[in-house]
Amino acid sequence: MTHPATPSSYPPVPLSGPRFQTDPVELYRRIRREHGAVAPVVLDGDVPAWLVLGYRELHQVTSDPVLFSRDSELWNQWDAIPADWPLLPMIGRKQPSILYTVGERHRERAAVISDALEAVDPFALKERAERFADELIDGLCGKGACDIIAEYAMLLPVRVLASIYGFADEQGPALVTALNDMINGQEGALAGQRHLAESMFALLAAKAETPGDDVASRMVANTAGFSVEEVAQDLMVMLAAGHQPTADWIGNSLRLMLTDDRFAASLSGGRHSVGEAMNEVLWEDTPTQNVAGRWASRDTHLGGRRIGQGDLVLLGLAAANSDPHVRADSGALTGGNNAHLSFGHGEHRCPFPAQEVAETIARTGIEVLLDRLPDVDLAVAEDGLTRRPSPWLRGLTALPVTYTPTPALGAFA
Repeated sequence: MTHPATPSSYPPVPLSGPRFQTDPVELYRRIRREHGAVAPVVLDGDVPAWLVLGYRELHQVTSDPVLFSRDSELWNQWDAIPADWPLLPMIGRKQPSILYTVGERHRERAAVISDALEAVDPFALKERAERFADELIDGLCGKGACDIIAEYAMLLPVRVLASIYGFADEQGPALVTALNDMINGQEGALAGQRHLAESMFALLAAKAETPGDDVASRMVANTAGFSVEEVAQDLMVMLAAGHQPTADWIGNSLRLMLTDDRFAASLSGGRHSVGEAMNEVLWEDTPTQNVAGRWASRDTHLGGRRIGQGDLVLLGLAAANSDPHVRADSGALTGGNNAHLSFGHGEHRCPFPAQEVAETIARTGIEVLLDRLPDVDLAVAEDGLTRRPSPWLRGLTALPVTYTPTPALGAFA
């Protein structure tokens, strides 16, 4: 695959670097201005791909799973990809998870996941989220200052998810460490991946012998005929996909409420505007910026571009949400409009029950924090906040805050 020269002769855009950390909105605006709704980009190692920035074009791609397939075996670049390519964990080959399964088999696996998550009692889910949130805040409420990201947002989602999947509460902290090590991609990433896999297979073995009222037991008992390895892979995907974006949803929403004049009354006004802030984040500051990907099953055209068979097409969720054709006034509140593409679209979108679980965890986490620390305030200037320099997931590296120290709830138990 070689990128043709664009009509304006602008070169392909490197999908990396600090621009994704500083001002991705302006970056996507410039890319759209120079290249249009579908832009040529290069990944690490000068690997070519296409980035879909247009809302209509993204809708087209995600609505046609045959033409734009999730089967990574179609990629025309595999011969040029080294074994140590840093994006292999994100763009995998021959992976047995639902992410790369297509057709009827994918629909069957998606139904198993949806059925298992849909059976989660929403009241029990909220109760667990509140309990873990209170435990975390008990550990920091007396200090008068903390980093919301490291000490709260990055710890809460995986604890709740592990609980509803069937893990014992005491296994939660180690799973938090393992999953965050995997996401950080540093020296502990492989060890974290091993711990998660070993824990998941052990969980499934235990649930096959002694089922419980949990997601893992329901997936093991499903009669659709999936192997233990397939179920384990899907549970690991669900845990990873449910944790980091939800953690960033919490962090990004709290940042918005602490820094945006449109939400100035949110903190003193209680919970009524938490949902509005969360929805605004999905439009303006979505945790999942770009998704890899789809592969063209034949030569085609998209957004005025010729897409070759086997070309990699990246889903620019953040760019599509800010497409001026759907958001002419980006400064206006969306008013509860949930037509954003932050959860994807089409056959491979995030399952609706998984969206509900993520929203419950994020909203409960924000509400409990505001209830327990009602005078929380940003401890640094807004321009002092930094983001991870990632084109894939958008989240803060830290969110330092101050508040009046309060006693832990456990002190009254």
